[in-house]
Amino acid sequence: MVSERGTVPVMRPQAARAWMLTEALALGLASMVHAGRIVPGYAHGHARIAEAVIATVLVLATVETWLRPADARRAAIFGQGFALLGTLVGLGTIVAGIGPRTVPDVVYHALLLSLLVTGLTWAVRCRQV
Repeated sequence: MVSERGTVPVMRPQAARAWMLTEALALGLASMVHAGRIVPGYAHGHARIAEAVIATVLVLATVETWLRPADARRAAIFGQGFALLGTLVGLGTIVAGIGPRTVPDVVYHALLLSLLVTGLTWAVRCRQV
């Protein structure tokens, strides 16, 4: 995609890292909530595990941007794409009545989806450094 100035934005590895670590932190906190460690009454084992796995993938994708800065765009797309898919599965479990169906869970998923879609869109639209 071309910006208004006629150039494609550049993928900055440090910006991708900050964004993905923010997403991983949000998922890590949700995992702790679903472990019953932060807010009592919201424990849910399956959600805890899923959020921890997704957070771990985001952290690993972030590490990849340090190890291979030239592949930062690909790592950001993969990590955030995986996280988006996992979050959509979580939202699907809420809709199906399998997962936790509390107002905070629904609000959290909506906010996380917007964060992930924004990050993934940015990564896809950028060109590699």
